[in-house]
Amino acid sequence: MATAGMSAGRIGAPAYVGTVGEEVWWVEPRPEEDGRMVLVRSRPDRPALALLPSPWDVRSRVIEYGGRPWAAAAGDRGVLVVFVNLADQRLYAYEPDVDGAEPRPLTPLSPVGGGLRWAEPEIDLGRGEVRCVLEEFTGDGPLDVRRVLAAVPLDGAAAEDRSAVRELCDDRRRFVSGPRYSPDGSRAVWLAWDHPHMPWDAAELVIADVAEDGRLHRARTLIGGPGDPVAQAEWLPGGGLLVASERTGWWNLYRVDPGTGDAVALHPAEEEFAGPQRLGLRWFVPLPDGRVAVLHGVGPQRPAVLDAATGELTEIPGERSEWLPFLAASGTRVVGIAASPSQGYAVVEIDATTGRSRVLSEQRDGVDPEVLPEPVERVVTAPDGRQIHAQVYPPRNAAFRAPEGELPPYVVWVHGGPTARAPLALNLEIAYFTSRGIGVVEVNHGGSTGYGRAYRERLREQWGVVDVEDCAAVARALADEGSAAPGRLAIRGGSAGGFTAAASLVSTDVYACATIQCPVLDLQDFASGETHDFESRYLDALIGPPAEVPERYRDRSPTSHPDRFTVPFLILQGTDDVICPPAQCERFLARMAGQDVPHAYLTFQGEGHGFRRQDTMVTCLEAELSLYGQVWHFSPPAIPALSLTTDPIPSPSPHTPEP
Repeated sequence: MATAGMSAGRIGAPAYVGTVGEEVWWVEPRPEEDGRMVLVRSRPDRPALALLPSPWDVRSRVIEYGGRPWAAAAGDRGVLVVFVNLADQRLYAYEPDVDGAEPRPLTPLSPVGGGLRWAEPEIDLGRGEVRCVLEEFTGDGPLDVRRVLAAVPLDGAAAEDRSAVRELCDDRRRFVSGPRYSPDGSRAVWLAWDHPHMPWDAAELVIADVAEDGRLHRARTLIGGPGDPVAQAEWLPGGGLLVASERTGWWNLYRVDPGTGDAVALHPAEEEFAGPQRLGLRWFVPLPDGRVAVLHGVGPQRPAVLDAATGELTEIPGERSEWLPFLAASGTRVVGIAASPSQGYAVVEIDATTGRSRVLSEQRDGVDPEVLPEPVERVVTAPDGRQIHAQVYPPRNAAFRAPEGELPPYVVWVHGGPTARAPLALNLEIAYFTSRGIGVVEVNHGGSTGYGRAYRERLREQWGVVDVEDCAAVARALADEGSAAPGRLAIRGGSAGGFTAAASLVSTDVYACATIQCPVLDLQDFASGETHDFESRYLDALIGPPAEVPERYRDRSPTSHPDRFTVPFLILQGTDDVICPPAQCERFLARMAGQDVPHAYLTFQGEGHGFRRQDTMVTCLEAELSLYGQVWHFSPPAIPALSLTTDPIPSPSPHTPEP
């Protein structure tokens, strides 16, 4: 059986992989170390080594979700690493091969708002600087912010002097990401977009000339924009550009002329070769011989090699079928992060010529393989005929049997985003429930990514409708076919999935209870500045322009309908969440006064949007299981009983449920 400790210890995956010669570097989570992200170095002749002891935490907060927080280059004294430290968001330089070396700051602190933040660093030893995306707060509000491409001197001259940071472009664009310099250093490209758009709706590819002093001038849009968003761009060895564009309704790859913007599709197909971009995601990487290592697929993405001259695509076989968009390459060695339904995420290296692969680092858990969940991919047809993608995880534990004739309970899991997708990868959180007789079904509802733009845009102005209907349709289908007990269905979700879970209790009678984590509960306040800048206009597309459809914001907000909540629920919330702040939960619970609905509200000091600490996640899993036990009348052994109340006043930040 998967314990809560085992499951919590495996939450999260490595990210932001990169190469320095023969070495491979990445960051990975350490839930048991207060959830910090550690920088890991792997050399051919030595075991992987985690650098920088606690409390160093290598994580950027640009746009709050962050981006690639490190870069490394081979110098005269070994490897030089530049990284972002979470606590102060400063850039630091570190030479791990120099005896006695300690990280030294490269950037200053700022007392204004969220300060100075950095992401996507690239070291330029020739100029003696590191180029980055800079996010700078200009006031105390979450929207008082500007973003530019900037260069920071490696000698530390800017450590106490903001004026020593050189801005390379102007700040006319609200968001910038993905800067790439041409092989000869004469031009640079990057992605840019503005409110009210999200990058997957309207990101443009900007190109500029690089002046002698490194500044970027004559910036102009090459391709992209609304209806033709760009997800990623890379320079090819010969000087052309390889660009992921969604102009056909699928993220496909194009060779783009950097002078004219003319684009030629390399491998037209109704599948995805990229996805929704944030900062630091990379679905493809050019190789020195003219080929390109790519990720592609419908739903899960798998690796292949694309011949940029002929468009021929050659699959790379392997056991791991779910790859994250963190590709890197050195020569013909391609490195990424991959998993499968039976294997957790691992750092994997592939030889693009031979197809051979090896695992550089993976987590060990000690869970009996006989209790690991075995997913079944499903496509469910909704009452109106639309198709819904889902992954069903039946209960699995040979040591336990349900009573004869009794169907198992099921929990519908709703992913966050909502512009995202539930990966088809081993998840020990799911195993925690399936090994105890509770089935799980992950629903990639309309609006999810990986299935083309038309599927994603089903959610346009329909958030709180299509997602709710799709989840209910999948739950009812499991009950109708005899896989799940009709009266023993629950729903759980976090962030955007938390909104869907709460909205489902408002508008359906499918579920007996719900677990809601870090949710959006009040759409009106969310759209009025009660969130961070990146998603502050997200609802323009998901709900509609606030000034034009104010009633829609009111009607779809769970907070507006406390009288429609009739079944028990559990809310889990981080006190430091700036994306979905605790105030949303507290106002909602205040409005539940007099409704006499059992519920629990657990808050976690120091946790933000999405929990990272092992003790927090253990508490959450055990509280959720206790909720199901109380609602479905079973007694989970060896876990604290969750205290349910009808009191509308939130308790003062309990870290653990009462025993």
